Amino acid sequence: MEQQHDPIALAARAGRLLAERGWTLATAESCTGGLIGHWVTEVAGSSGYFGGGVIAYADSAKVGLLGVESDQIREHGAVSEPVALAMAQGARRALSAQVAVSVTGIAGPGGARDGKPVGTVYIGISSPLGERVERHVWPHDRAGNKAASAQRALEMVIEMLEGS
Repeated sequence: MEQQHDPIALAARAGRLLAERGWTLATAESCTGGLIGHWVTEVAGSSGYFGGGVIAYADSAKVGLLGVESDQIREHGAVSEPVALAMAQGARRALSAQVAVSVTGIAGPGGARDGKPVGTVYIGISSPLGERVERHVWPHDRAGNKAASAQRALEMVIEMLEGS
């Protein structure tokens, strides 16, 4: 997808595509801390297609609110493909949305793990059109990693709805 640096315009585009289908969006955010939901709700009329979001920063919130299996977190770590997908599926279920996007990652400056440097992020999406997870390693500072993750999450919603 072509770089779009205005996150509100990106959120509005995703919103138009959701509204055209009569679908709602849910978010499950860890390292982005609600940034996706913030950008979506900056668009007037977003209450028509945004069901809500869960900021599941702690592992216990991922398990308790989104239904992520604690075994998945123990086996793969909270920053992993299976956990990102389970977060998206859990948000979709919890908020009765057709589309859910999730982000789990290491925004920095600390928190690096073996094989997971600062900037490692998994973004998951779940909808009737399919499910997938992307892994990224962003090169930015904390704020930049959060923004890059939230932007890519919205791009993934757009791509799925446009059939890319």
